[in-house]
Amino acid sequence: MKRYCLTLDLKNDAELISEYEAYHKNFRPEIKDSITVSGIINMEIYRLDNRLFMIMETDDTFTFEKKKILDEQNEKVQQWEALMWKFQQPIAGSVSGDKWRVMKQIFTLNQD
Repeated sequence: MKRYCLTLDLKNDAELISEYEAYHKNFRPEIKDSITVSGIINMEIYRLDNRLFMIMETDDTFTFEKKKILDEQNEKVQQWEALMWKFQQPIAGSVSGDKWRVMKQIFTLNQD
């Protein structure tokens, strides 16, 4: 199993943030299916103000390239991603079109 940590910013607007959270409390089953089919076993998202932090645990078949290809072929995922751009904004230094950015691990307490 692999773990990835990613980050993203939301637009700094309380109403939009509230709406974004509501979508994630009742998100579409097709989106959940697209996540698990790609090899993601578990996903958690945390928020501080307008900064999001995601932890993904994946099986050994998961790659970001595979996820991207599957997402591009899935109309429901494309609709979801377009909707989410209403709330999201790229972090400074992002390449055009990038959303979530993989974070670099700099510390772990238990290194055994």
